[in-house]
Amino acid sequence: MYKPIPKEIREQILTRIKNEGITANQAAGDAGVSPKTVYDWLAKGATGDPNIVAFNRLRKENEGLYQLVGKLTSELNKIKRGRLPR
Repeated sequence: MYKPIPKEIREQILTRIKNEGITANQAAGDAGVSPKTVYDWLAKGATGDPNIVAFNRLRKENEGLYQLVGKLTSELNKIKRGRLPR
């Protein structure tokens, strides 16, 4: 039988995921809740805009990944031409 999860528990779980950076699976397991339930809660709350801190972190991460891809592409081209990277 379905037993509703108290609002306080739900808020605790979502706060831990957002503030502590733990996974939804870990938070669900710690609270004895189905991971699917936690993912459903997250999906319902995902309609808002990301906060500026999260946005800037993702932007910096994205820039770093672009730089890494560029460096690896350059090294791959050197290898294809017969010149080993330094």
